[in-house]
Amino acid sequence: MSLQQKFRGTGIAIVTPFTPAGDFDWPALEKLVNFWIDNKVEYLVVAGTTGESATLTREEEQVLFSFVAEKNEGRVPLVAGIGGNDTREILEAFKKMNVDGYDAILSVSPYYNKPRQEGIFQQYKAINDAAPLPVIMYNVPGRTGMNVTAETTLRVAEECKNIFATKEASGNFDQLNQIMKYKPKDFMLISGDDGISLPMIALGAEGVISVVANAYPKEFSEMIRLCLKGDFAQASTLHLKYIDIINSMFADGSPSGVKQYLSEMGLCGTNFRLPIVPVSDEHAATIRELMAKL
Repeated sequence: MSLQQKFRGTGIAIVTPFTPAGDFDWPALEKLVNFWIDNKVEYLVVAGTTGESATLTREEEQVLFSFVAEKNEGRVPLVAGIGGNDTREILEAFKKMNVDGYDAILSVSPYYNKPRQEGIFQQYKAINDAAPLPVIMYNVPGRTGMNVTAETTLRVAEECKNIFATKEASGNFDQLNQIMKYKPKDFMLISGDDGISLPMIALGAEGVISVVANAYPKEFSEMIRLCLKGDFAQASTLHLKYIDIINSMFADGSPSGVKQYLSEMGLCGTNFRLPIVPVSDEHAATIRELMAKL
């Protein structure tokens, strides 16, 4: 199966369940892995932003990677989140980490440093040359503080052939238009924003790496499959059904929102590592109301 086939559809940026003491909640994670796979998502992304990667050490990421690979048992493709704002440290992580059982790496653009576009390109070029697996680049300027422009994305797509896709969460449709118009044919555009996945697929994106599918994997991944079939009439019904849910997952912090949903479903607790905290009591009540309406 080609990379384009493996990563067409719905991937989940999975949460990392914690105990109240801040340790990994292994029983909850095993239950979630089976829940997601049983509900027919296409692939899982481990230790991304939604997985609270900012508060994980590389050693903890390694333990997570190994655990999910073991529980997955080869059922769906897996993506390892290995990124950062120190290029040298990322390359060292590539040398040390065992990614057996994984099919690709997701690597976010450098955050906080706010490098110019040449610096962003050079980080991805170094990642391209050193990564042990094919790479999905990730542009999320609302978190990193710096947009990866269409020009830089296209340069990476042309010159860095081990980087086969971009997870785009800029929300800038002019930028998305430029990427779609000029990208190499086999370079994938993947939505990084649940709320605009439908119009992105209409433009030519090939799926989503989702937050909402943590809690609603079955219907959301079905909505994406309908889009990919060109059945936007049926897809739109599901899309609109979940818009308020999607917005509520980010209204009081993420992954605080999605973990509140999972807690209401009895799938994991609302435990985090600081500085992430649970949603407010008021927002938790709003979430319960939205769930009741479904």
